[in-house]
Amino acid sequence: MSARTEKKMKDPLSVKHIHMVGIGGIGLSALARLLKARGAIVTGSDSSESPVVSGLREVGIQVAIGHRAEQVYPDTELLIHTLATSGDNPEIVAAIRAGIPTLTYPEALGKLTEEYETIAICGTHGKTTTTAMVASALETLSPNVIVGSLINGKRTNFVKGEPDSRLLVIEACEYRRSFLNYNPKVIVLTNIDLDHLDYFHDLADIQSSFREFAEKLPEDGLLIADLENETIKPILGGLNCRVEDWRNDIPEAKALDLQILGEHNIWNAACALAVAEEYEIEETRAKKALEEFQGTWRRMEEKGTTADGVLVYDDYGHNPTEIRATLKALRAKYPKKKMTVLFQPHLYSRTKLLLADFLKCFKDADKVLITDIYAAREIPDPSISGEILAKELGKHQPEVYYVGHSRDVGESLSRHLQKGELFLTIGAGDVYKVGEAFLISEKKL
Repeated sequence: MSARTEKKMKDPLSVKHIHMVGIGGIGLSALARLLKARGAIVTGSDSSESPVVSGLREVGIQVAIGHRAEQVYPDTELLIHTLATSGDNPEIVAAIRAGIPTLTYPEALGKLTEEYETIAICGTHGKTTTTAMVASALETLSPNVIVGSLINGKRTNFVKGEPDSRLLVIEACEYRRSFLNYNPKVIVLTNIDLDHLDYFHDLADIQSSFREFAEKLPEDGLLIADLENETIKPILGGLNCRVEDWRNDIPEAKALDLQILGEHNIWNAACALAVAEEYEIEETRAKKALEEFQGTWRRMEEKGTTADGVLVYDDYGHNPTEIRATLKALRAKYPKKKMTVLFQPHLYSRTKLLLADFLKCFKDADKVLITDIYAAREIPDPSISGEILAKELGKHQPEVYYVGHSRDVGESLSRHLQKGELFLTIGAGDVYKVGEAFLISEKKL
């Protein structure tokens, strides 16, 4: 429980009225849906409107835009907030003054994992899609699922299990060691790579967090990982739990007729098959579920085609490894199409510290448009910018253009895009809105 909490509760999630600050966040919104499904009155606030906020309102959750002390109602018994929320947020301040307990999202989810047999999907890349694929493979067991995106076909980031289901599948993020709040029975580790260097010092620091997470597994627990991966090997020695290699399932995953693109999604499918085997899901049923899986929102998502035949995709990739994998998959699918990529860098620290890798990850693009950096939780750093990235990338490949703020890009797209080509928006900020607006302006087919 947060240090701000002024009174203790035996079971903080069993209260009647829970207020959530930053409820539009992809993780917190899923938790809101779960707690409402369990019978709680859930209210919340967020800084702006979004598809996630709209979805919450559709299921009867009251969401206010903006943060004000009076939105913490007198009958509020618990306040949960995102890690991004600052301590001077007026709603958090109001809760503390009223003696209302507060939890961060990872702390609250950690309390939940104590009540369920929890399967936690972690890793630098691929955890969102893998979480959703594991949920699909285990569908006959009716697990509760919290995933960091909206599952296509369901358009939700929370899947409610049957009332008697004690199985929980969650996406477990390593940032700020959040996943150390969780109590898993099974951990699926997709990979370990450099990222979140605004928090972690280096790769060894990142590896230490995953090692600590793996050590939370009980003796009858299970770690599923790539045992030959050089960045994973250092965390494996001396663990008390069972350890299995998901690469053993790659041949079966390769044979699947997946609807989602890319070699990396074959690896994600292998992870899901390994979990299905552990839970004794009939092999043909698990494979069928994975072949029917339609992907998730903002993960190599096909958005539509304009009247001029421009095919629009969107992806959440914000790390060089993710960008490279997405472009490679799209190039394999559409080898003859010209590909224009609109990239919105995410975080000054990530752009600066991984600059050398960003200069190598756009090789499969014919043209690259780069916006200003999406700052998110950071203050501007004058030593790095979208313009600097574009200038440096232009030294390595032709047709690279700095296009300014993402909200202004639409005005210039028509001169950058040609009939029949592929247009990809990519980044963890709000760049997806550019593609959506373009489809509307160009009369989507």
